[in-house]
Amino acid sequence: MKTFIAETLIKIALAVLLLLCLFHMPYGYYQLFRYIAVVGFAILAYYEYERKNIPMVIVFVGLIILFQPLTKFALGRQVWNIIDVVVAVGLVVTLFTHKRKR
Repeated sequence: MKTFIAETLIKIALAVLLLLCLFHMPYGYYQLFRYIAVVGFAILAYYEYERKNIPMVIVFVGLIILFQPLTKFALGRQVWNIIDVVVAVGLVVTLFTHKRKR
């Protein structure tokens, strides 16, 4: 049950932070978000690995690579906004559709 609550909170927090990226924030916010995103997606990947849900592990590892702070991908603001919205919606959708083992 603790894992379920932690996973839910991480997904909601990441979705909110992703949506905040749509606004004109100071550059430091985006840098801090990248670190938070890597940690959050790594935790989510671990939870999925524990459930043996390898496709979701691959998705979260892909998101870690995309948002990692060491090498930035210059995709342009519009593309990043689309990515932010798609990932935020995807996280929220997984809250309602993801089957959990009890």
